[in-house]
Amino acid sequence: MTRVPRSSISALFRFSRKSGTSSLPQSSSSAPPREFSRGFGCKPDLHFRVYSAKAAAATAAEACGHEGTLISDGFRCGWDLVGAREYLEYRMARYGDITHKALLVDAVGTLLVPSQPMAQIYRQFGEKYGVQFSEDEILNRYRWAYEQPWGRSRLRYVDDGRPFWQFIVSSSTGCSDSQYFEELYQYYTTDKAWHLCDPDAEKVFEALRGAGVKVAVVSNFDTRLRPLLRALKCDHWFDAVAVSAEVAAEKPNPTIFLRACDLLGVKPEDAVHVGDDRRNDLWGARDAGCDAWLWGSDVHSFKEVAERIGVRL
Repeated sequence: MTRVPRSSISALFRFSRKSGTSSLPQSSSSAPPREFSRGFGCKPDLHFRVYSAKAAAATAAEACGHEGTLISDGFRCGWDLVGAREYLEYRMARYGDITHKALLVDAVGTLLVPSQPMAQIYRQFGEKYGVQFSEDEILNRYRWAYEQPWGRSRLRYVDDGRPFWQFIVSSSTGCSDSQYFEELYQYYTTDKAWHLCDPDAEKVFEALRGAGVKVAVVSNFDTRLRPLLRALKCDHWFDAVAVSAEVAAEKPNPTIFLRACDLLGVKPEDAVHVGDDRRNDLWGARDAGCDAWLWGSDVHSFKEVAERIGVRL
């Protein structure tokens, strides 16, 4: 893996021993899966591993609050940030105006989201099967179930993921009726259940591919992802799809990012991954040697992603 020279990075971390302790704030991605985590029923460590000035400063700022804030082991942390410009200049000097040869995109929470809250759908579908829990109760039970160790496999999503989702649905609703499960399971394979996050996504991906940037989806999902992308009429936007159920590795395992790069025919250091989960997307991609941007923080639209890569619409 090619490393960015230390002199090219302007985020430098300093530590000094200080008495006293306090707790690190919880990252949003360290909480139990959000209501839309997989729709169907879908403590970060402080990593001082620097890949870009902006990303490094953002990570440290979130964890420490500001320079001199105490963290849990009694150390202080701080940084000097000249800015992201040097990092951009470094990549442009190395690759030209286009800073990355490939874009990897997370699916749920970045490319697409459920059209209605999971708990609402679980209750709505379950009424005729005797589900009596409120939406809040279903959501809380879902979060509890999602946190439990999945003893049958090291992976949650194996093939079609049915055993895992049967456990999630029955735990969330108290209903083990097979017909109820099938209705939910099939619903989340349709375009009724999901919508695209960014209405400009299609033209952005077309522009990226037209500029020679390859695009792939990298997702923790079961084998329904491909038919779902077809149902949403966006499967042709991508040069490759890396699904955890097929790769047999789930983010943040670097294997799934490396597989995506292999499918695209690029080196990890030539790719940037965009996703909404700090642990799975940011840290996982960086551990694989890719660059990474956090959706909703570093970037807020695919147009912004394209512009940061060097492709203007």
